[in-house]
Amino acid sequence: MRKLIYKKGRKVLPSLVEYTGKHKDEKSAMQLFVYDAHTLAEYHDIKLSQIDKYLDQSKTNWFNVHGLADITLIKEIGQKFNIDDFILSDILNILKRSKIDEYPHSLFFTIKSLLPINNTNSIDVEQVSFILRDGMLFSFQEKPSSFFVHIRERLRQSSGIVRTRKADYLLYLLLDAVMENFFITIENEEHKIDKIIDLAKTTSTKNILEDIETHRDNLNFLKRSIVPLRDSLYSIKSMKDDDVFNAIASENYTFFARLHQKCLELLDQIEGDLYALDAASNFYFSMQSHKMNEVMKTLTVVSVFFMPLTFIVGVYGMNFDNMPELHWKYGYFIIMSLMTLLLIAMVIYFKKRKWY
Repeated sequence: MRKLIYKKGRKVLPSLVEYTGKHKDEKSAMQLFVYDAHTLAEYHDIKLSQIDKYLDQSKTNWFNVHGLADITLIKEIGQKFNIDDFILSDILNILKRSKIDEYPHSLFFTIKSLLPINNTNSIDVEQVSFILRDGMLFSFQEKPSSFFVHIRERLRQSSGIVRTRKADYLLYLLLDAVMENFFITIENEEHKIDKIIDLAKTTSTKNILEDIETHRDNLNFLKRSIVPLRDSLYSIKSMKDDDVFNAIASENYTFFARLHQKCLELLDQIEGDLYALDAASNFYFSMQSHKMNEVMKTLTVVSVFFMPLTFIVGVYGMNFDNMPELHWKYGYFIIMSLMTLLLIAMVIYFKKRKWY
C-alpha cells in the first residue's frame, strides 16, 4: 500500500505535466471504441495522427489510454483534444485525492482503484481518470487492467442498454467497475480479519497485534480513498439544474445516485470492520491481562503457602540455648510433620474457598 506523502521542499506548478506514479516502465497504448445502438467499431494500438478518421461525432466514442509514463504522448493527446494542462497534471499526479471538476464543455473525474496484492497484506493503488464530453469519453489508466473487460464484452455483445445510451452512461459503468474493486478489497480484508479474531482467541503472539495494526491502516486507507469519491458523487446531484455543462442526461442521474449509495455502503462496511479490529485488539489485551493475573495469582498463592513455613524455620533458626525444642531427640521430625500438616491444611482451605 502506498501512502500519499507531501514533499514540503518541492515547489510544483499546478500545470506541470509530470507522471508521479510507479509504473514508469509501462508502455503507453491507446484503444478506441466507436458505437451506437446498431454498430460497433473497435480499434487497438492506434496512432494519434490517424485518430480523426476513426472518430464519429454522431456516435459514442470511448478513447482509452493506459500507460502514463510517456509524457510526450500525453501532451500530444492534450493538444489534439484541447485538454487543459491543469487536467493533464491531475491525470498524471497520482498523489492527489479523488475529485470531480466541472468545466464549460467537459466533466473531469479521477478515482483510485484499489485491489489486494496476492499473498500479502498490502493494497495495490492505481489512479484512473475520466473526461466526459458530448459524445466522447476519455479514460486514462496507469497500466493495463482487467476490471473493464466485462464492459468491453457488453459493448461487443450489445448486452443490456449500454449501446443505446451515451457516454455518460458508459462513465457510470466504468466508475461502477472501479468501485467493485473496493468491495473485493474490503472482502479480502474481512477474511483476514476473521482469521485474526480467531487467532486472538487461541494465541497471544505479538504478530497478532502487528496484523491488527496493519489491517487497521489498510481500512483507514480505504476510507480515505472512498470519502472523496462519495463527496464527488454527491456533488453530481447539484449539476442537474446548473447552467455550466449538462454532462449527464437527466435520466442517468439515478445511476450515479446508486454509486453514491454504494460509497455509503462501503463506508459502513469499513466502520464495522474497524470496530471488529478494535474488539480483537481489546480481546488480545484482555487475554494478556487475564494471563498476567493468573500468573500473579499462582505466585501469590505459592508465596502464601510458604509464609508460615518460613516463619517456623526462621524461629528455629535463631539457635538460642534456652530453646528446649532444640534438644528434643525427635524435634526435627515433629517440626517437619507439623509444617507438612500445616501446608496440607492450607491447600485444602484454599481449595474450598476456590482461591486457586
